[in-house]
Amino acid sequence: MKVSDIISALETVAPLSLQEDYDNCGLLVGDPDMECTGALLTVDVTPEIAREAIDSGLNLIVAHHPLIFRGLKRLGGSTLVEQSVIMAVKADIAIYACHTCLDNAPGGVSFRMASMLGLDEVSALDPDSGSGAVGILAQSMSADELVDVVKATFGSPVARCSGYPMDERITRVAMCGGSGAFLIGRALDAGAQAFITSDTKYHDFVDYAGRILIIDIGHHESENCTKDIFYHVIKEKFPIFAVRYAKSDINPIKYL
Repeated sequence: MKVSDIISALETVAPLSLQEDYDNCGLLVGDPDMECTGALLTVDVTPEIAREAIDSGLNLIVAHHPLIFRGLKRLGGSTLVEQSVIMAVKADIAIYACHTCLDNAPGGVSFRMASMLGLDEVSALDPDSGSGAVGILAQSMSADELVDVVKATFGSPVARCSGYPMDERITRVAMCGGSGAFLIGRALDAGAQAFITSDTKYHDFVDYAGRILIIDIGHHESENCTKDIFYHVIKEKFPIFAVRYAKSDINPIKYL
């Protein structure tokens, strides 16, 4: 089994052609032709993740967020990114990022979120790019009920929410994993009464108050499901291949 074999399986589901222009998906570190001993799945790549891969004997890290995003001008180890790259190169560990190509893929991040919530009649929120998802709840809920379900489903201890009529029953819900506030307008156009995402700006809460229930659950919480997508894609193609969820992949934001 080569690294390129695992990459081919991932790109069958999330081809690099779907990534946004600003993004940096694909094989960021390593030789695609080297024998692959196993894959470590994570949202982010940090020195702790690189160390876990080394200690686990797995020489491929599959991440949602690109480790190398804005480019590197030096490799002196002064930043966590530089340290992670140095560790990976020294240990012959490949690092592959599947970011906006997975966001925009059919059945990608937002579709997985919709599945976790048990939505029916799910479709892309932005058909042109494939980003976001919108669907119907199995049963209508009040705003408070929906927020509680969302927090429990995605493991978020808190949620930032916009003002919304408490007596209105919600049936149609939209979502976008990661920083998805740019799709709030499309969610309204799609008839959604609630929109689940992260990194929402203050003025979005002001501008959309009373029009749609924004439920901001945090970036890591909204994209933690990417590891499940990676796992199932790889395991369906290579059932006996070693695939492991990274124990070191933790939310960098602490709620106090």
